[in-house]
Amino acid sequence: MEVHDGAELCFPQLLNTSCWKKVATWTEAVFLCCLLSPLSVLTVALNLLVIIAISHFRQLNKPTNLLLLSLSVSDFIVGLVFMPGEVFRKTSCWFLGDVMCSLYKYIIPLTISASVGSMVLISIDRYVSICQPLHYPTRVTVRRVKLCNFLCWLCSFFYRSFLIKDMVFQNDKYVSCYGECEFFIDYITGFVDVFVTFIIPVTVIIVLNLRVFVVAVSQARAMRSHITAVTLQHSVTVTSRKSELKAARTLGVLIAVFLICFIPYYCVCLAGSNLLNSSYGILVISVFCFNSCLNPLIYALFYPWFRRAVKLIVTLQILQPGSREANIL
Repeated sequence: MEVHDGAELCFPQLLNTSCWKKVATWTEAVFLCCLLSPLSVLTVALNLLVIIAISHFRQLNKPTNLLLLSLSVSDFIVGLVFMPGEVFRKTSCWFLGDVMCSLYKYIIPLTISASVGSMVLISIDRYVSICQPLHYPTRVTVRRVKLCNFLCWLCSFFYRSFLIKDMVFQNDKYVSCYGECEFFIDYITGFVDVFVTFIIPVTVIIVLNLRVFVVAVSQARAMRSHITAVTLQHSVTVTSRKSELKAARTLGVLIAVFLICFIPYYCVCLAGSNLLNSSYGILVISVFCFNSCLNPLIYALFYPWFRRAVKLIVTLQILQPGSREANIL
């Protein structure tokens, strides 16, 4: 083992098998301690508000909101586990043992897969609501959405279990010393993972949203051209369609931000685990994590119901009897 001047061993009692303590550069320390640490707290808090709001208020138990709930759960795990784990993993020795390292390296890919799956479901929901509005109430129900959310997480669980297998667990093949927890993925496995969890889902997302964009533009033009000739009954329909188009635009922003934040991460994953564990990987991971914090901020910006729900939660009015039936829409 190479001796580093001024460096200390993670486990001094294991002279021949212990890793050296990591010394982060100034840039890494700024990104990790000054960015990811407060970002982790903010991400957990914001997504917890989303989870409580949609779970508590009965009016929010709608198909689209339940899909947002699944996405918020994955974002919550990213803020609670992934961000602190990366700060700890990059700046110090891993003292939590091989079992916790293996569990950490399993939970994170599982959460990412579920997050991507939730985005696909959101795109499908958006497509049906805009392109097939007459069939939406019958095809997209609360029960079916709950089943889709369950299947999304279940498929992510089995996929990760099948794909990674022994690679996620610490063993002598991938661990050269004690005190580190690194992601090691061979090129073939990484390529398959990127293809299954990114290229295929992103293709579906882009195709569906392009179709939605074309239909939404045509509907908006039609409403503008006939707005002066509609009756009172029709004006209610027009108002309803405007609300649906606004919701579609909000989900479009959510998906666009998701793609912007996820594409660099998957490009680095395709390049290999060495790049992911490098200093450049820290920047990519920071952008990826930022997406989990941005999602609830998008809800706050575009959804009035979320702002009302947060007010009731923060002021503890949800503890009052009958608060589940509160009118916040």
